[in-house]
Amino acid sequence: MPVIRKQHGHFLDDFRPGQVFRHKRGKTITEGLFAVFTDFSMTTNPLSKNARYARAFGFRDMVVPPGLVMAVVFSQSVEDVSENARANLEYIDMRFGVPVYTGDTLEAETTVLSVRASTRDPSLGVVHVQTTGRNQDGDVALTFQRKVQVWNLAHLSSPDTYFEDFRPGDVLEHSRGRVVTTDHILLTGMLDNTSQVHCNQWMVDQQPERYVGGQLIVFGGIPFNLCLGLSSADVADNSLADLRYATGRHTAPVFAGDTVFASTEIRALQDLQGRPDLGVLSVVLRGHKFGGKGTSAEKVEIFYLERELVVKRRSHYT
Repeated sequence: MPVIRKQHGHFLDDFRPGQVFRHKRGKTITEGLFAVFTDFSMTTNPLSKNARYARAFGFRDMVVPPGLVMAVVFSQSVEDVSENARANLEYIDMRFGVPVYTGDTLEAETTVLSVRASTRDPSLGVVHVQTTGRNQDGDVALTFQRKVQVWNLAHLSSPDTYFEDFRPGDVLEHSRGRVVTTDHILLTGMLDNTSQVHCNQWMVDQQPERYVGGQLIVFGGIPFNLCLGLSSADVADNSLADLRYATGRHTAPVFAGDTVFASTEIRALQDLQGRPDLGVLSVVLRGHKFGGKGTSAEKVEIFYLERELVVKRRSHYT
């Protein structure tokens, strides 16, 4: 069957001065994101810690710290600008606009200012861009320039994810991976999962031979969600809903330090009764990790899911 190795991001040859990227998704500043980031970064400014103080100075609520505004806007630009970069070189003229509050949604766009190939290394070049983030009212929250060192390499890129783009028998090898850290313990606790094999290291250490791998095992819901997320850009960006999971299973354990990858096999395409603008995409989602290193690394399947998605048809939405 045909194997399509999906690639995201851009390389030097993809950029042109004057080019504008309207970045996907946007991000709403939730109370959770505000609280975690503000406390993690050890922010002490009471504008971001004390609602009464912030209102006394004319703000409607606590103010999102500038570092978080920058991180949210910057991150939206990564897929289009620097996902395949070698290094982020410089920030230039970063200016903040209207205050940002919990509940605000930030969306970003980037204009390419210049593109310059390296005179010393033909495999590299520098892209100079300006990124602007706006809130839901269109007000500028942040604008800045940056220079990025980008690889000058040809690549295969297929961003199309409408119903008409899929063919039964195709296998999409998703290019992204995500390492699972010991934060899996925190995530498991946030989900109110009390299974001790995910969080009780002392228990495992007493009789390691009784437990899988002799260490804490990652809650299956985490690789489950990772595989869905890793496949999203290639399969589900134009999906309106997941319709059904016919069957799924964990085929190998995941531990802290493992990096999760995913692939999707297209099984069938069907009409959705009563909705000519949509179709049903039947796929098999597989997750895997690698054991060992270098040439001796072995691909280990960790997850299997038969999945049905409702996907928009290009004929009705573009």
